[in-house]
Amino acid sequence: MLQLLTIVLVAVYAGGVWKFISGFNKTNFESGRLPLAFLWPVLLLTNRAYRQNFNRALKG
Repeated sequence: MLQLLTIVLVAVYAGGVWKFISGFNKTNFESGRLPLAFLWPVLLLTNRAYRQNFNRALKG
C-alpha cells in the first residue's frame, strides 16, 4: 500500500512539474523555469502570487 501511495505522489509531482514547464510562457515569470517548477509544492502552499501563476500555467 505504501508503494502505491509513493508511486501516486511521484506521478502527481512529476505531472505538476511537466504542466508548469509546458505552460511557463503564460506566467508573469521571466526566468527560473526549472527551480520554480521543481519547487511547485512548497511555493504553491506558501506564495499567493506563485499560486496565481501556477493556475495560469495549468490552464495553458
